[in-house]
Amino acid sequence: MVVLGIDPGSLITGYGVICQESGVLRVLASGVIRMQATRSHAERIGQIYRELDALITAFTPDRVVLETVFLNKNVQSALKLGQVRGAVIALVMNRNLVLHEYAPREVKSAVTGRGSATKEQVAFMVGRLLGLNPVPEPFDVTDALGIALCDLLRGESRDRVIPQRKSRSGGSSWSKFVTESPDLVIRG
Repeated sequence: MVVLGIDPGSLITGYGVICQESGVLRVLASGVIRMQATRSHAERIGQIYRELDALITAFTPDRVVLETVFLNKNVQSALKLGQVRGAVIALVMNRNLVLHEYAPREVKSAVTGRGSATKEQVAFMVGRLLGLNPVPEPFDVTDALGIALCDLLRGESRDRVIPQRKSRSGGSSWSKFVTESPDLVIRG
């Protein structure tokens, strides 16, 4: 199983590719995609798309994982991050890969045992769990590796982000609801 973890950012995007074979974890690649602040936001998104596309071609991951958006007080920063995430999601869907997303607290909990862990604690545990000495820098790299680790530790039990099509018959229906919840139905 090969998993590509991505820590998206509009100036620095971290990535980590981890392979799990017979219970052994091995880092295949990790690093950052650094964008020049002088380039337009659209150019930076294009660079992220192209470089992640090259990583997917090189390592053919089985899954790609992202951290969900956290609350941000700066509206412009949140909008730019959302656009970067959108480009990454579009790339993953264009390549027909499985995409999982995890909340920051879930990643921290999976890697350190504490949902409120600091970036330093996450970096330390990523280094320990993957046998990395020295621990890669900056935190964007260890965050991306942590996201991939979280998926390897918890991902098999999760559903795909893009659910498979379901038929409309036999699923949830009003008649089923009415039959199962007669005390909640008002008849006129």
